[in-house]
Amino acid sequence: MTTSPELLTFPCRFPIKVMGAHADGFVDAMAHVARAFDPGFDAASIEVRASRAGRYLGLTLTVQVHSREQLDELYRTLTTHPMVSVVL
Repeated sequence: MTTSPELLTFPCRFPIKVMGAHADGFVDAMAHVARAFDPGFDAASIEVRASRAGRYLGLTLTVQVHSREQLDELYRTLTTHPMVSVVL
């Protein structure tokens, strides 16, 4: 069995899209998660888009990651967060 080459070169800045209900604390909660994986994460860098009806928020978090394992764990943490609906 052969392994495929990595598509990413680490460390790198990686954008992650997170969607959830437009609720108080959602942006802050996602910034807190991002900081747990990237201590230098700046919450001011979060791109925020509201859905057409305003019931949901789409966020883009661009984090500095150092390994595939770190990126996978970040995805797992986000997808299991109670405020998150979808992670892309």
